[in-house]
Amino acid sequence: MPPRLIARLDIKGPNLIKGVQMEGLRVMGDPYDFARRYYEAGVDELLYVDIVASLYGRSKLTEVVARTARDVFVPMTVGGGIRSIDDVTALLRAGADKVAVNTAAVANPDLISQVAKRFGNQCMVLSIEAKAQAPGKWEVYTETGRERSGMDVVDWVQRGIDLGAGEVLVTSIDHEGMRKGYDIGLIAAVAAVAEVPVIASGGYGRTGDLAAALTAGADAVAVADALHYGRTTLAQLRAELGGAA
Repeated sequence: MPPRLIARLDIKGPNLIKGVQMEGLRVMGDPYDFARRYYEAGVDELLYVDIVASLYGRSKLTEVVARTARDVFVPMTVGGGIRSIDDVTALLRAGADKVAVNTAAVANPDLISQVAKRFGNQCMVLSIEAKAQAPGKWEVYTETGRERSGMDVVDWVQRGIDLGAGEVLVTSIDHEGMRKGYDIGLIAAVAAVAEVPVIASGGYGRTGDLAAALTAGADAVAVADALHYGRTTLAQLRAELGGAA
């Protein structure tokens, strides 16, 4: 399959926000407006992440997703605050196609299998927030990059796939919002053991970054900052993807 171009929209309450290394959040506006714009510009998928849901034990993404699904007809992956099959069911009924689970999966790995068995492997996206600890070593973080898990990223990827994850979303905390490119070493390490599609997230800065991520083994790339701030367009990103394919 051709590489997929995904617009990532991080949500806090009713607002689209953007931070740097998952901190210093800035309100960008109504997420629906951005989602509709990206859909009309030809994005392949949307990725919604409620970045405070796991901290407060609640999420408002069901409302955001339902509103978006009325007018946007590309696959939507939704993450943040998902703790149970009931949470997944509510999001799918609202219009989501896939769910991305991080904190709850680390706390209860059986949730991965439960989601996969109930809704299919393609619905269960293992979301990983990774932070470098040493050359070639990354640790899994939870609670939007606030809490250490003590788990090795590569080991967790292998286990998550064994449990039923049909896709892996890997976000580099170190590179997120820094505009210096994706963590190529991280992507390569994950792709080397992943038998399912890998989405690279965190760090797009300039032309060439998408190609580098794909060369490292990513099957899809998520972009946020560059799109939200208008530093590039989906047409320009699509052209870059075409050249890299």
